[in-house]
Amino acid sequence: MTKKKITSALISVFDKTGLEPIVRKLDTLGVTIYSTGGTEKYISDIGIAVVPVEKVTSYPSILGGRVKTLHPKVFGGILHRGDFGNDRDELEKFDIPTFDLVIVDLYPFEKTLASGASHADIIEKIDIGGISLIRAAAKNFNEILCVSSVDDYGEFLDLLNASEEGVSSLEQRRFFAAKAFHISSHYDSAIFNFMNEGVELPYFKFSSAGVTALRYGENPHQSGQFVGDLSALFTQLQGKQLSYNNLLDTDAAVQLMAEFKDDDPTFAILKHNNACGLATRATLSEAYSDALAGDPVSAFGGVLISNKEVDTVTAQKIAQLFCEVLIAPAFELEALDFLTKKKNLVILKQKPTLFPSQMMRSCLNGLLIQERDNITDLGEQLKTVTKLSPSESETNDLIFASKICKHTKSNTIVLVKNQQLCASGTGQTSRVDALRQAINKAQSFDMDLKGAVMASDAFFPFPDCVEIAHEAGIKAVIQPGGSVKDQLSIDYCNDHNIAMVFTGTRHFKH
Repeated sequence: MTKKKITSALISVFDKTGLEPIVRKLDTLGVTIYSTGGTEKYISDIGIAVVPVEKVTSYPSILGGRVKTLHPKVFGGILHRGDFGNDRDELEKFDIPTFDLVIVDLYPFEKTLASGASHADIIEKIDIGGISLIRAAAKNFNEILCVSSVDDYGEFLDLLNASEEGVSSLEQRRFFAAKAFHISSHYDSAIFNFMNEGVELPYFKFSSAGVTALRYGENPHQSGQFVGDLSALFTQLQGKQLSYNNLLDTDAAVQLMAEFKDDDPTFAILKHNNACGLATRATLSEAYSDALAGDPVSAFGGVLISNKEVDTVTAQKIAQLFCEVLIAPAFELEALDFLTKKKNLVILKQKPTLFPSQMMRSCLNGLLIQERDNITDLGEQLKTVTKLSPSESETNDLIFASKICKHTKSNTIVLVKNQQLCASGTGQTSRVDALRQAINKAQSFDMDLKGAVMASDAFFPFPDCVEIAHEAGIKAVIQPGGSVKDQLSIDYCNDHNIAMVFTGTRHFKH
């Protein structure tokens, strides 16, 4: 049933703030109101007719108020299905009234806990009847509208005032049901965290159905688990179970390659969550070779990823390298013949993936939650701040470098030439150190930096980085901008024929 008129309501709340206008509106609409204890007295005291729940159950509130609504006649009236003939027959047989609206405000467990109350008082503020009413009413949103918190009274009153007859839509009832389950899950988590003190169960609350035990954590002396469904992301074609570190590197690889999803054949090699090689070429085989050339030493034991189907020629080259994981959207059959000879290689066929809009990580005794960095620096968004503008090929390299920089640990500098990662400086406490590391690394592998471009994940507070880059042969720079001393770097670039563009977006990755 899509539209539902409210004819009867069960109200049982701890906080009466804002309740009066709701009750008066319901009374105006001719709604029969049922209630319990203090809520019943409150409604009666403001002159509104109310039916005690005890009159329905023929049972008084017992055990000091611990048991009031926990009765088949109450929950039968909430959980009934209007389109089930047997339900209707049983309601009539047992004289059970039906409810169209349930309003509940739970005992203030968290406030009681924060107040420094005694253990006994805290336990008494664990709501049983209220949470059961919320779950039952929210489950039956097809029939019932559930208001689960005093914080939602205003929104509910707006709904009532918008309808002359107190009618709600299925979409509105489902919306309030979602809020109700959010309230109940949060309430249960707060109680769990209180109960968990000294017990040392896992701090992060999750369903045990989605947990995979790992061989160990980041190191062999640490235990580890994965919470999630890898089968929704990959088809594993070969190899042992992914380890804790494999999973972190796989995540980094997938996030990085998403930046190049629709580009020409692109291949990346990652180590410790950072790209040590990446190139875009006309063929995947060439892309792999040039990605490997960027740092053939770090590639040993790395995680490899491609944005295109792995062909036989590329597979033959990969088979010569020891690597842990290979990820691609598809594999030629003959390519798999070569790759599966490497028995310890984990081969993952990646499925089309949509990641959650938010990401989280543990921090202290809680979690840090943030939106994903979904901004990719594109050509039309770049602001040239120097007299010299980058050429078309330099602009392409700047965007290429920016994509890599976004997925490299801060502080970072990325050096690129001809759509190939020459080197990067990663995780340094100084941006100058990151740049020197990148230059030294490029030179150690005979990468020619003359005409290369540089990307930085944050602005340059001083012109030292562009000075060092110029000495190494860098011809164009991409950075967010935003330093009070931006002009110093711009002036140096103007004096030495270097193009610089600002993105306006910082891409820290800690």
